[in-house]
Amino acid sequence: MNNKFLFMLGLCRRAGKLIMGTDLVTKSLPSKKTYLVIYTGDASDNTKKRVTDKCSYYGVEAIMTDFDSSTVGDAIGKSGTVCTLGITDINFASELKSLILSACKDSQ
Repeated sequence: MNNKFLFMLGLCRRAGKLIMGTDLVTKSLPSKKTYLVIYTGDASDNTKKRVTDKCSYYGVEAIMTDFDSSTVGDAIGKSGTVCTLGITDINFASELKSLILSACKDSQ
């Protein structure tokens, strides 16, 4: 799962279907063009609350991944820290969601 999920994130970035950063992601939610929000497990409590509250209000699913921000940043070619990602393509969103959920089932 790890390699496939990270590969899909990189592919999503190269396709131009990825919004990076908490501010940009939360600003994109009212437009209804963001289908999934992914945030890293090492995001601050404030970021997690802000993202989940905004997603809940606008009806967008937010999922936390077990990866840290540096691993996700490396996967998408952004060497800095990236805690929040917005997926703007419904097909990428459904594939990434299924990869995250299957990893959760495998770990149980």
